[in-house]
Amino acid sequence: MDPRPQKTSTFSHDAMDAAIKIGLLFVILIWCFQIVRPFIMPIVWGGIIAIALHPLVNKISEKLNMGAGRASALVTVATLAALLVPTFMFSGALFSGTQEFISEIQEGTLVIPPPKDSVAELPLVGESLHQIWSKASSNLEGVIKTYAPQIKQYGGKAASALGSLGFTVLQFVISIIIAGVFMKNSQGAAEVFHKIANRLAPGRGEGFTSLGVATVRSVVQGVIGVAVIQSVLAGVGMAIVGIPGTGVWMLAVLILAIIQLPPILILGPLMAYVFSVESSTVAVIFMVWGILVSASDAVLKPLLMGRGVDIPMLIILLGALGGMMMSGIVGLFVGAVVLALGYKLFIAWIDTVADTDTYEATQ
Repeated sequence: MDPRPQKTSTFSHDAMDAAIKIGLLFVILIWCFQIVRPFIMPIVWGGIIAIALHPLVNKISEKLNMGAGRASALVTVATLAALLVPTFMFSGALFSGTQEFISEIQEGTLVIPPPKDSVAELPLVGESLHQIWSKASSNLEGVIKTYAPQIKQYGGKAASALGSLGFTVLQFVISIIIAGVFMKNSQGAAEVFHKIANRLAPGRGEGFTSLGVATVRSVVQGVIGVAVIQSVLAGVGMAIVGIPGTGVWMLAVLILAIIQLPPILILGPLMAYVFSVESSTVAVIFMVWGILVSASDAVLKPLLMGRGVDIPMLIILLGALGGMMMSGIVGLFVGAVVLALGYKLFIAWIDTVADTDTYEATQ
């Protein structure tokens, strides 16, 4: 009796059984990914926040003699307050200011002061800006009718931007809460990451994990931290001088600083505006303040960036821009950190392979 038909039948059965199992596993993985997909960015950002704030949690726990859970909750609440209080103040001021602005236009009581002659001397846009500003100060209603299509177009874009900003704040809130959960269960989370790293890189997983933690903290402190400091300092100067829309300009300075562009690109035109509406003394003081804020990264980055984890600024730029194009403002932060982390791990992996090849060649 020929055993080949029986073997062929058994092989076909086993192959079909394996194909069904692999197909079902693939379907389950895809299904799980689709369910978790909306939360991937907040979870990643929450993990980054947890890694950056965990040393602070340990210090508070030691100094105040409290458990890790309470220290994590305290840091989480403080971080939420630091995010939500300025957001509510800004949104409240924006809402009331918009209502007041609309009512003044409707009642015809809005007064726009005429521009100074120095406005016309600004490069590129000076003459056009001076002309439109002069018309608005003398005949605001006519200017609104003339530029009604442009006002409607940009007004819609502004409303859409404010809506996306609210969604961004919600993402930040969710990420901070997730970070609090990670910090409370830091020991278990660390063990899980160590097991995953050792599974991916046997014998070197712990070293790669330590490098990853150091890279995340370095980028958060040296890139995002410096950008936040520059944004806040710029906002203080703008608030004192009385520049309208200070919160929006602060956000613009923050974005520029994260993508490694000098904040002077935003502060420069604002300096010109201050020179056109304020006294020379106030304008010069604001100009000096803006220059110091823009140049402060040269001092802050070496202090906060951490030694041994130098990362090319091109990596930060590509990560921030790519992340922002992919996921908005949250992606701006996450992209810079994740690409920097991937770069450092890739370089470490290359060095490890090179060292191994060198060792084997000498044997």
